[in-house]
Amino acid sequence: MNSANALVVKRASVSIFAVAIFLLTSFSGRAQGVQHLTITQPGGMPGKPVMTGIQQTTNGFALTWDGPSGYYHLYQKSRLQSGSWQPVGNFNLSRTATVTNISSNNFFRVSGPASSYAGAQACLACHAGVHSTYILTAHAQAFASLQRIQQDTNSSCLACHTVGYELPSGFTNAFKTPQLEGVQCENCHGPAANHAANPGDPTVVPRVELAAQVCGGCHSAQLTPASVVTRHPLGFGFEDWSTSPHGAVVPDVLQSMASSASSISSCGRCHSGSAREAFLEGENPSTTLTNDFNVAITCAVCHDAHQAYAWTNNLNGVITFTNQLTGNVAFITNNVLGAVYTNQLRNPYASTNDFFLTTSDVFSNKYNPAINVCAQCHNDRGSAWTDTSRSPHHSPQYNMLLGTVGAMADGSSPNFPSTHSRLEMQCTECHMQTDPNNPSGHTFQVATYQLCFNCHSDPTGLVQFATVTISNQIQQTKGLLDMWATNSAPAELRTNYGTLAWEYTSPGDLSATTNPGPNKAQQALISTNIMQARFDLYLVLYDGSYGVHNGPYDIELLQTAQGQVDSQLFQ
Repeated sequence: MNSANALVVKRASVSIFAVAIFLLTSFSGRAQGVQHLTITQPGGMPGKPVMTGIQQTTNGFALTWDGPSGYYHLYQKSRLQSGSWQPVGNFNLSRTATVTNISSNNFFRVSGPASSYAGAQACLACHAGVHSTYILTAHAQAFASLQRIQQDTNSSCLACHTVGYELPSGFTNAFKTPQLEGVQCENCHGPAANHAANPGDPTVVPRVELAAQVCGGCHSAQLTPASVVTRHPLGFGFEDWSTSPHGAVVPDVLQSMASSASSISSCGRCHSGSAREAFLEGENPSTTLTNDFNVAITCAVCHDAHQAYAWTNNLNGVITFTNQLTGNVAFITNNVLGAVYTNQLRNPYASTNDFFLTTSDVFSNKYNPAINVCAQCHNDRGSAWTDTSRSPHHSPQYNMLLGTVGAMADGSSPNFPSTHSRLEMQCTECHMQTDPNNPSGHTFQVATYQLCFNCHSDPTGLVQFATVTISNQIQQTKGLLDMWATNSAPAELRTNYGTLAWEYTSPGDLSATTNPGPNKAQQALISTNIMQARFDLYLVLYDGSYGVHNGPYDIELLQTAQGQVDSQLFQ
């Protein structure tokens, strides 16, 4: 059995010193949902027990730890330098426990299953399909990459380029343990020799973990040696991702999923990493997830650890593009990816066909793996001007980039793609540029305009001009709608709602209110022109780029909206 090291024990006991005042007399397993990895360890999944937290409860403390699958045992003693460790309760599979009735300072430690590593060849007998795709990935070549730069004996590198380095039965060197070279199954799933020896034992089945902390064990600036950070473009990936909106589930969506199983499927497909993974694996998350939807959009949601994909670059080469709204002709040279590129993204960088997935769509019927990886969620979700309950979702970016969503005055279907839609990496082209403030690009913020200089002499000034122009046009359009609401709306709406008379039943962000708008029946009193105008207005607002994604189309939608409102004023 491996025991948590003294440093961890000391760290846990310091936490106890601060709050413990009762004698430990009882122990119980703590009931909860799926327990996810919460710490980063070089190499991925911890190969030995590690104390991760102590939290005060009503009459005691909840302790958590992490490590491989298997049985654990908690121990305590009141003096660190004397006495023996006393077992607390029975063996525990859950890696969490609650201790109660403590009357003196106590130290805790935990012992667990031995870190018995076997190597990916041991997995081959039962998991041949996954193994055959895994060996084509960059992870499988991680040790070879060290050999190419003569760093294959550098202890600073080996923990993340081999299996179980510095642990019993883990990697020693290329001569003694060649079967443990590279990043393999056990880096992410934990030691598996016990499982390989007894596949029928459910207590030692390796862990399947979606938490970003698994990847963060290596893709982390804190764990990447300073001397090699510049060679690791994703060395800051975990830190960058953690600060991004992808790093947490939106609170109101989380609350909705907690109270409604249907929300797990409808909202979870893009807001919950575990729900989306369930969909991708052909499951229904509203029935297969048990209190496990509070998982952010983690690494594995976009990246497939098991497989490399070859994508056809349909924007490769020199693109001659004419903007249908301005008539401007652009010549775009796309020569970074090549005609075919390979990576471990589940979806390609770019696509040019329209796509949306409504909350009521059957995922398996509508999912299209050839659609841009960001557009899988950043789409308009089938919103239409005829919707009355709420404004469009805050995610129309892909459709706005392609100019395929919006209400045209003549009733036609829009198709006004932007010049930016023809960049070969589309969203990631701008949102994953790197600089010292965004080293891996995984904050997804536009941290630099350096790329823009390829086509624009003053991109900063251009962005500022577009932002001011679109912002002013948004406010002008909203002002016209308010004018209609207080002067030209049907009397029932004017009397009951004032400036909210033009709004959806659940008003959008422009009204900044918790008060409701016209109810379902009263929405019928709002003219088609006003409904179309508010729809176009909110599309531009919720696109969020203020003209950068598709400036000419933003102007077209806002001017159309203004014309629609003008036609209804003072009638």
